[in-house]
Amino acid sequence: MPLSPNLRGALFMMVAMVGFTLNDAITKYSSQSMNMAQVMLIRGAFASLFVGLLAWQRGALLQPRLMLQPLVAIRVLGEAGATVSFLVALAHLPIGSVSAVLQALPLAVTMGAALFFGEAVGWRRWMAIAIGFAGVLIIVRPGFDGFSVYSLVALVSVACCTVRDLATKRIPQAIPTMLVSTATALAMTVVGALLLSPMGGWTPMTVKSTTLLALAAVLVLVGYQFIIMAMRSGEISFVAPFRYTALLWSILLGLIVFGDFPDTPMIVGAATVVGSGLYTLYRERLVGRRRIVAESTGPTMAPDGI
Repeated sequence: MPLSPNLRGALFMMVAMVGFTLNDAITKYSSQSMNMAQVMLIRGAFASLFVGLLAWQRGALLQPRLMLQPLVAIRVLGEAGATVSFLVALAHLPIGSVSAVLQALPLAVTMGAALFFGEAVGWRRWMAIAIGFAGVLIIVRPGFDGFSVYSLVALVSVACCTVRDLATKRIPQAIPTMLVSTATALAMTVVGALLLSPMGGWTPMTVKSTTLLALAAVLVLVGYQFIIMAMRSGEISFVAPFRYTALLWSILLGLIVFGDFPDTPMIVGAATVVGSGLYTLYRERLVGRRRIVAESTGPTMAPDGI
């Protein structure tokens, strides 16, 4: 029997999350043989090539000066901070732990939209935001055994992603999305080049390491394609919650590839954050907002400007 549009969209969303999580796993694996600046440089170069070709094919590069639009620049700066902090945290923490912290992004964007854009957020959603960030504290566990300063670096990534997504919401519709993606990918490549020397310099590349980073860039593009297919196939309010399956894939890959088994605080904290995010999504659907938080945040709920 053919799948309904909603079920097909949910399936596409889960496939997208697999692609994004595999990209993260490859990135973490690559960090064992080279510094993260080199990972950004090489992966960003491949991403710039692939995204640039797609943008050129779709005619999105006809007005390159639009890359200098202030909101595009703010988005790129937010993405730069998010990517650097995300990759540093990913190199030192289990992939599941980093993914769990990033699940707070929709809550942070909801809070930012209320504080800076004046969007209406009722007391129930404020309560969900507070509970969600309490879940983040459970994951980070400041002052307790198991605390790592790199958990705070992951929180910096959430803050930078919030700036990125809030700026993205205000970018004029006349600016093509593929042009913004191309500008972001190019900027991340430049940032990687600038940080290469401070982070330890160049490590000779092998065919295997180069191929893996090229594959990581391709997986991101595959993830974006399936995100688009998911959003066009089913209702956003039904499909969007399946983004949280990224956390399950992260935990599974962390266990299989890196031998990282999640501890109790991480599981409890992650469940709290995801539950708060789902409730916020439910409330936004109930009050009939034009754009729900899951639609306004970045597709991966993580830095995407490789």
